[in-house]
Amino acid sequence: MKSFLFRNLCILLAAVGLVPALAAQPGPVPPPRPVADAEATVGPIMLRDESIDQVLVLMERWTGRTILRPQAMPAAAITLTLRETITKAEAIQAVETLLNLNGIALTPLGTRFYKATPLSLAKSEAPEFIEGSTLDLTPSGRTASKLFQLTFLRIGEFMPQITGLLNPAAGSPPVVFEKANSALITDSVSNLQRIESLLAKLDQPMLAGLSPKFYPLHFAKASEVVNKIRTLVSGPLQSQIGTGTSFNADDRTNQVMLVSDPRQQPFFDELIAKLDVKSDPNTRNDLIFIKHARAKDVATILTQLVTGQNTAAKSSGADGSRPLTSANNPAAPQGPATAAPAAAPAGLAGLGLNLDSSNQFSSLLTILPDERSNSIVVSGTVDDVRLINELVNKIDVLLAQVRIEVVIAEVTLSDNASSGISALGLKLVDGKLVGFGATAAGATISDATFSAGTTDLSATIALSTTPRKSNAIILSQPTIITSHNKAGHIFVGESRPTISSYLNDNTGTSSGLGGYRSTVGQQKIGIDLTVTPLIGTDGSVELEIKQTVDDVLGEITIDGNPQPRIGNRMTESVVSVHSGEIIVLGGLQRTSKTRSTSRLGPIPFLGDLFGTRTRENTRTDLVFFLRPTVLTNTAEDNAAALKQVDNFPKDQQEQVKAALKLEPKS
Repeated sequence: MKSFLFRNLCILLAAVGLVPALAAQPGPVPPPRPVADAEATVGPIMLRDESIDQVLVLMERWTGRTILRPQAMPAAAITLTLRETITKAEAIQAVETLLNLNGIALTPLGTRFYKATPLSLAKSEAPEFIEGSTLDLTPSGRTASKLFQLTFLRIGEFMPQITGLLNPAAGSPPVVFEKANSALITDSVSNLQRIESLLAKLDQPMLAGLSPKFYPLHFAKASEVVNKIRTLVSGPLQSQIGTGTSFNADDRTNQVMLVSDPRQQPFFDELIAKLDVKSDPNTRNDLIFIKHARAKDVATILTQLVTGQNTAAKSSGADGSRPLTSANNPAAPQGPATAAPAAAPAGLAGLGLNLDSSNQFSSLLTILPDERSNSIVVSGTVDDVRLINELVNKIDVLLAQVRIEVVIAEVTLSDNASSGISALGLKLVDGKLVGFGATAAGATISDATFSAGTTDLSATIALSTTPRKSNAIILSQPTIITSHNKAGHIFVGESRPTISSYLNDNTGTSSGLGGYRSTVGQQKIGIDLTVTPLIGTDGSVELEIKQTVDDVLGEITIDGNPQPRIGNRMTESVVSVHSGEIIVLGGLQRTSKTRSTSRLGPIPFLGDLFGTRTRENTRTDLVFFLRPTVLTNTAEDNAAALKQVDNFPKDQQEQVKAALKLEPKS
């Protein structure tokens, strides 16, 4: 049966011109002989649905080797058409590839045999092991194994990427050797060549193609140049430069270190050359003298402004963010409508500066006050110094001033009077004096209407004339001058020594018995008035008034030492008036109890016993009159004072006017 099949195969091959025709007589089949000349030609070849066994016989003849095969082989029908004459090596390459495509692997055994196995078992059947490069071999479907050892890539990261390139019919996946950073791959020669070519491109050092370059700088600072380059190449330009490019500063040698592709270096050459140019110093110092304000206060305001702006810029993530000032933030709270421009420095509102993104303070700015010369020392960039000068010109302005005339009167109240204001017959509207309700000879008020004059306040309110002089005593009539938002203070009274503490002391007694050493302090007793004005642009004045009155009510003995009992009366008020209007404040009442005895006869004891005794309760009220006058910095501010000078004796008038360098009246 085998002889019959072999004979029929030979007849078929002879029919297509592959082998010479066999003799008709049956006889032994000669063994295949090795092909001596691999360049010998065969063909044309036409195979149509030939079995695996028939094709393996053809391979035996072309290779001169015996092909060993298992009992069962995969069933396949091989079709091959070669219309031209080709060499045997090319024909063998084509048939090996066809067998590989149909799941058959040919494994060489020495120089005389091949082993044919299913492709899925080729790895376990010791396929041909290629030790050198596969790129020198002819591409074919012949199954072989090769150990790929990586130098720079990690085998665990590389193998998952090439799994899709391997023949899925090869069965088991590649064998990975993690410690050796290598993998054993069994596949066709053509696939092994693809993997080797891919590794030749990818298994390269990370710095392959990169070269370092050093740029010594002559004028600029290396770290500042690097920061500017980072800003320039950020964003979309960063992707064009690539992640492999790096540049850093070495401030010790003042040079920029660049590691990049040589093709990118001309770009950095030009960029660094443009940045490393001679320019003005980064910072400059300036001394700004303060004319009207205090240097310490101005420096504090400016420092808070700079700190707030830089903090806002950092929190918003943009160095060029606008500061939230009332000039560019409509939602920012505004000051009172009646506030004068001089009030603006307290909140930096109304300075008139629009600090947009082109006018930002740098991180180099430093502001220090010099209280000795009342100036501020500014260190920063040119723009910093310019902006600070503009702010100082807005802040360092002459604040509006006000003269406050004060009359403090003590009014004795009758049983029918509820307050000192009603006892004096004063007419008030919103706390302001508008007239008198009573008429009397010598009064300067007509028809119960008050008209302010230029005389002093005590004469204007006419407390020294009858009938008011009988129940009102002027305790003090001082005048203070203060500036906008600056407190003015008046104290009328005395300081009394009081014992504040005792200390046991035996050194002062000869008998060694216990004694005391006293610590004496001073207690202010009297009338304390504090006035803080806020001056508006329209001549209005808002006064914050704090009144404190301390009285000695009597004495109390403590440890054998008499100490005064002090009563305290205090009020706080806020009043708004116009310049020249008179404010009246009262209500600080006090009740005094007095006891007296009139002696009858010359005998003291009997005279006191039979004499008359009287007890009297007296109520008094302190009334404060305040008249603020906004000063205009003109001669009119001194008119009232000069008018009073005219009432001085002639020699005193001449002395005062000489001191003021005024011309005497003709």
